[in-house]
Amino acid sequence: MSRANQEKARQNQNEPEACECQCEPDGQAAYYKELAMRMQADFENYKKRYEKERAEWNAFAEAEFIAGMLPVLDSFEAATKNNPDEGLKGIYRQLLSALEAHGLRRIESVGKQFDPYKHEVLMIEKSEQDNIVLEELQAGYMVKEAVIRHSKVKVGKSDGD
Repeated sequence: MSRANQEKARQNQNEPEACECQCEPDGQAAYYKELAMRMQADFENYKKRYEKERAEWNAFAEAEFIAGMLPVLDSFEAATKNNPDEGLKGIYRQLLSALEAHGLRRIESVGKQFDPYKHEVLMIEKSEQDNIVLEELQAGYMVKEAVIRHSKVKVGKSDGD
């Protein structure tokens, strides 16, 4: 294809369909109106997709930050159990409250049915109650509906198995 033919083909790609524009004076206006509407719809879809991705990224970053704070929370919890200092307990409650404001929830385990999606079994003990959590060895936490750390638990197993 010659250079002149290539240039002509490139120009024809950017123009509306020939029969609409040449036959009807409103054809070109309708074409550009439809093109503008499509571009506007594409832009609206882009904005929605961007906002959704941004919200997902923010939720992920928040969950990662909270997961990084769990060892600090564990240390405060251990310190408050061994130390009667009310100031330390106040700081622990304040830290816990701040994390809960961002969606942190402790997984309730003791006395509940074992759930592999929320619990990690570290010990099994003979018990009358089968698959019931007897003791929580380390607290587990969720952010909104996602588990960020499984509860480490001791589970009861009946003799019948």
